[in-house]
Amino acid sequence: MTTRTDYIRPLDFKQGRVDMNHGAGGRASLQLIEELFARAFDNPALREGNDGAVLDVPPGHRLVMATDGHVISPLFFPGGDIGCLSVHGTVNDVAMMGATPTALSASFILEEGFPLADLKRIVESMAAAAREAGVPIVTGDTKVVEQGHGDGVFISTTGLGLLPAGRNIGGANARPGDVVLVSGTLGDHGVAVLSQRESLAFDSEVVSDTAALHTLVAALLAAVPEGAVRTLRDPTRGGLATTLNEIARQSGVGMMLDEALLPIQPQVDAACELLGLDVLYLANEGKLIAIVAPEVADTALATLRAHPLGAKAARIGTVQEDPHHFVQMRTRFGGQRVVDWLSGEPLPRIC
Repeated sequence: MTTRTDYIRPLDFKQGRVDMNHGAGGRASLQLIEELFARAFDNPALREGNDGAVLDVPPGHRLVMATDGHVISPLFFPGGDIGCLSVHGTVNDVAMMGATPTALSASFILEEGFPLADLKRIVESMAAAAREAGVPIVTGDTKVVEQGHGDGVFISTTGLGLLPAGRNIGGANARPGDVVLVSGTLGDHGVAVLSQRESLAFDSEVVSDTAALHTLVAALLAAVPEGAVRTLRDPTRGGLATTLNEIARQSGVGMMLDEALLPIQPQVDAACELLGLDVLYLANEGKLIAIVAPEVADTALATLRAHPLGAKAARIGTVQEDPHHFVQMRTRFGGQRVVDWLSGEPLPRIC
């Protein structure tokens, strides 16, 4: 990204709008990159100005790559926005493999007419999230589509991470007798986005839980023997229920949850009851599911609770043999029900 100083005037980040020239690959594109993206995401790899970044991989490690698209509506919500969410989501996807996230790429699809002030706010939020996580955005791309052919801004991010040799964490590793942990309260992100979208007011504001979880994962993995953490997953779109069904199918097991043990904020529970939603299917952007060996369950839970992002962690169920791979739940009233896959889309454009 070479420096140019011969523009007639700088970008107007108060009143300016994205136009088609910003995605045409010419001088206007370069100006947008230099005055916004390069300044916000500044790091040595990005400064090289190439179409990709060269990253060294230490001996004895494998490379993990994850990618995600973000099309959330609204773009700004209590506790976050599409910018920080795009960083957190991809950092977390890498971390759930047991890897240490090292670098991100970011691709923007902008709609003609989108306010530059809003774009600047989003980019600065991404930059702050990347700095806080310690995971730089080292390369990217920007395209502009005609007005009416997009929805403001869509962001795709790809993350790379380093995985130590011999570490194997995945959805196919859960075994009967293992314990299911969750790192905190459920449904916060889904209710926060819904409240903004529908202009709903609650006695106590619900804010999104969006956060980068790699330091929480690192603490957990350091506290227990290698192999004791079978599966890690962040229950985003589709929520806890869909994520556990995915793991049950991958591992060929069943699961039994205890409704009384699920950590749910009272205002989230009340909102779900009011709106006819099931909190088990609401997206979370700053929580993880950990399936661990039974002998380390207490240590794992204590480790999660000792971390700021896991203070409300809970033990919510166990893995069991089941040829049908059902996820079931004991209810507060002493009954039992199947927690099935998500059917339909109760909250569209949630992440």
